[in-house]
Amino acid sequence: MAEGSQEEAQLISRIRHLKHSAPVEAQPRVVAPHVVSGADLAEPAPPRPAGPVIPQFDIRPPARRAKPRKRHRFLVFTFMLFVVSPIVLASYYLWTQAADQYASRVAFSVRTEEQTSAIELLGGITELSGSSSSDTDILFAYLSSQELVSQVDQKIGLREVWSRVSIEQDPIFAFDPAGTIEDLQDHWERKISIIYDSSTGLIELEVLAFDPQDALRVAQAILAECTAMINGLSRIAQEDSIRFTREELANSVERLKVSRRALTQFRNRTQIVDPSIDTQNQMGLLVTLQQQLAEALIDHDLLQDTTRENDPRITQAKRRIEVIEERISSERGNLGLGVDGESGDAFANLVGEYEGLIVDREFAEAAYVAALAAHDSALAEVRKQSRYLAAHVKPTLAQRAEFPKRELTLALIALFSFFTWSILSLVYYSVRDRS
Repeated sequence: MAEGSQEEAQLISRIRHLKHSAPVEAQPRVVAPHVVSGADLAEPAPPRPAGPVIPQFDIRPPARRAKPRKRHRFLVFTFMLFVVSPIVLASYYLWTQAADQYASRVAFSVRTEEQTSAIELLGGITELSGSSSSDTDILFAYLSSQELVSQVDQKIGLREVWSRVSIEQDPIFAFDPAGTIEDLQDHWERKISIIYDSSTGLIELEVLAFDPQDALRVAQAILAECTAMINGLSRIAQEDSIRFTREELANSVERLKVSRRALTQFRNRTQIVDPSIDTQNQMGLLVTLQQQLAEALIDHDLLQDTTRENDPRITQAKRRIEVIEERISSERGNLGLGVDGESGDAFANLVGEYEGLIVDREFAEAAYVAALAAHDSALAEVRKQSRYLAAHVKPTLAQRAEFPKRELTLALIALFSFFTWSILSLVYYSVRDRS
């Protein structure tokens, strides 16, 4: 750097020396044309300077040496404050204070099996088996609930598991055993990573603990509680289905009893087992009487034509006709057909009442058969486990500590710190330049 400055100084001094030692040739000037006279031709030409023509340069003095200014010191200070300091502190904490953590992984899904019963086969109804998205959504919400945290804590002691490393040594990743259930739930969300794929209905869990056996026990407890919750939902649904069918069956049985009791009372009151049969018999008797009446009338007419008026056979024939007519009238009255076009209601009312009771009994029997079939189908559903938790990845036991991921965490902190410092610096100088 010094040698270059000396050469420049020597070059400048040499140029200045040449400038003062030799006259500089004047630049030719352009004059206006004029008429050349004889006097002008007689004048001698001015002498031309001897030596080389050196051009003139406007040389500025050399720039001063660069020196750090106040704004440079401010940038360096903020860089150390916002970038270097967080990196140094994070490195110190991650490699000296942060305890190793082990991960246990488990993956499962909710499955629903719908088997086809014999009644459905007769009716042509078929159902497929698959996963239930609504049950999986419920389970996903349950995994972050305070109820699950409390149950797992009571079962295996989450406070002791996550406080094996004292909070004085590792205040970020360790748990304070004196914390409330809300604090434990917040720490749960930091220790339990949940990945839910809504398209396939698969749920994956990653459980962290300071000991591999503790991580395994927490994962197993979570799997057991989720299984119990799903079984509880299935049991509640089955109980609701059975209760409904049981009530319907009880109502149909009671209705059938009432209809049969009413029919029995009708038969005891009327002393008629089946009015339709009695009606057929009485109609047959009435037809027979009509035939006998016709024969009696024919015999009476023949006797009148062949015998005297005071013949006792004619009197006997008239008496026989009268008896038959009285019997026909009596039978018609019993059947409710009336006499001489007038309607009666004795036996006809009994037949109508009986038919109404029969219809009620048949409807009650059909309702009882349907309710019994529905109840049997519900009992068949209860006998099989239609909804269950299928774990396709059992809880794993870690052999080495994977967390905290120190290099990745430090890289993220450094990147975030650098971006923060850059943005703040740009904002500061942008505001300063506009003010």
